[in-house]
Amino acid sequence: MLTSRSGGAAKLHYMANNFRMLSPGDHVLCAVTGEAIPLDDLRYWSVERQEPYATAEISVRAAEKMG
Repeated sequence: MLTSRSGGAAKLHYMANNFRMLSPGDHVLCAVTGEAIPLDDLRYWSVERQEPYATAEISVRAAEKMG
């Protein structure tokens, strides 16, 4: 994946199967919990809301809330 070792939060554009780095960093913050997610571990996000999630369970809960 596209990672940077700058130590800060990255700004990403989320796409269906990948993401594009807009601002360098080595992690993003979960949109629900605020937990830091290393880019190498980022697996769950919403393309529509452009939000990252720490776990599959959190992503499902977020989708249900928006539902």
